[in-house]
Amino acid sequence: MELINYYLPRTEFDSYEDFVKNFRIDVPEGFDFARDIVDKWAELEPEKVAVVYCNDEGTEKIITFAEVSELSKRAATYFLSLGIKPGDRVLTLLRRRWEYWICAVALHRMGAVVVPASIQLTTKDIAYRVRVSGAKLLISIDDPFVMEQIKNLKESCPTLENIAVVSDKPQSEYLDFDREFIRCEKHESYSGHKNTDEMIIYFTSGTTGYPKMAIHNRTYPLGHIITARYMQRVQNNGLHLTQADSGWAKFGWGNIYGQWICGTAILGYDPVRFHTHNIMEVLEKYKPTSLCIPPTMYRFLMHDGLMKKHVESVKWFSTAGEPLSGEVNNKFYEISGHYIHEGFGQSEGTPITCGFEWLPIRPSSMGKPSPLYNVAIVRSDGTLCDRGEEGEIVMYVGKGGQVGLLSAYSVEGDTYCPFADGVYHTGDVAYEDEEGYYWYVGRNDDMIKSSGYRIGPFEIESVLNTHEAVKESAIIGCPDELRGQIICAVIVLTNGYEPSDELTKELQNYVKKLTAPYKYPRKIIYIDAIPKTTSGKIIRKDLRPLVVD
Repeated sequence: MELINYYLPRTEFDSYEDFVKNFRIDVPEGFDFARDIVDKWAELEPEKVAVVYCNDEGTEKIITFAEVSELSKRAATYFLSLGIKPGDRVLTLLRRRWEYWICAVALHRMGAVVVPASIQLTTKDIAYRVRVSGAKLLISIDDPFVMEQIKNLKESCPTLENIAVVSDKPQSEYLDFDREFIRCEKHESYSGHKNTDEMIIYFTSGTTGYPKMAIHNRTYPLGHIITARYMQRVQNNGLHLTQADSGWAKFGWGNIYGQWICGTAILGYDPVRFHTHNIMEVLEKYKPTSLCIPPTMYRFLMHDGLMKKHVESVKWFSTAGEPLSGEVNNKFYEISGHYIHEGFGQSEGTPITCGFEWLPIRPSSMGKPSPLYNVAIVRSDGTLCDRGEEGEIVMYVGKGGQVGLLSAYSVEGDTYCPFADGVYHTGDVAYEDEEGYYWYVGRNDDMIKSSGYRIGPFEIESVLNTHEAVKESAIIGCPDELRGQIICAVIVLTNGYEPSDELTKELQNYVKKLTAPYKYPRKIIYIDAIPKTTSGKIIRKDLRPLVVD
């Protein structure tokens, strides 16, 4: 039995063209992820594994769908006792603790709204998110850094009524989630939820200004059927690993919604910090059948000795979150015998383009558009770009919205529809080649305008990262009176290399030889680590102060 059959008239397709023409999601009225997916699996196959949880301290916990169903019902009763009602917002700081799955399903069951947040946030960041979301409850892990950030939070957040902590140790200062929820009776579900009700809110990190809230409604999980079944190729009764903190939309892409609809278990590997050798041990021990990690993680694993034995159980490799260089993909194929299939999307939706299974691999390409969306590349005046011409990726959206795509933005109390005119603007720049493949150039915000040229960072990073001295790199624009901006490379060196004027010159010449000479970095800065989110994305705004003299 596959629950996906309830929502797709067809699940198998002969070609990409067949997929585009005939793929359709049938959205039922009153879709309820807790009832229709979690509880349904618990009824049909109660011993079916939902989560295999593990960490670097040796903890292991296998949770079935029957257990997720029961525990989430108890958690729902607990949240009710704290005054949480349908529509109330609850902020989570839970990394990848197993309790996140229980809390999320419980809140979905009640009609409350989950607001995931990253454990990297400081007090100011957390307080901002609590205030603008109006969160009544915060659920946090028992981590020294996180606990320090939340200790005086209620003083500056008038809507925040309670803080609960998940921990292996008893709590006294805050509500003790693990010991209190388990004693509660099971609460089944509220009735009367509408598909248009809020379900989950992600804060999107812009390059300027405060983050926006991207609000998703209760049909959001159905949009991730594309992610799980056709981008990640998860298997019913398989084991899938997407390495991402629960505070990021990538977790929703790869660790719960589409994956559970498609019947795969989640490998919930929960490290405090990313270490390549630890994750290689996890891959070899637990033998996932599908894997989706950021390009940065693939690069680091390969750099630190990834071998075929570590990933021989994996049938399908995918990636998203940042562009994947062709050089990395080709080297990975040499190690594993598999190419990595790239997906492109945003916190605001599900995959927009993807290297789907029917498409020949084009290393560095974003693949072709998902049939879930009506995708195009346009000029600034809204007209369609020619093949090979760079423009913004947009989606044409009907009046009723689109499954998988956000329903609204909210910025400090101002809520608005981002596609009121029928067009959703991604802010990402790409071009389409003669075969219909999309090729990423960069974020509009990240484009460097130098001496009349528009330059995307990805191509330069891809070249630099192939040099033996470069462990990783990030390209940003640096203000310049003569050229407007110049290209600056921020570089982490491979062990054994030291910064020098000679190395800087060598790297500059290397870029000149392998791409257009005007794209070479006129300024190079060496640092010990490039700031990234826990899902592997470079935080470019944190690098900009480094390049301004």
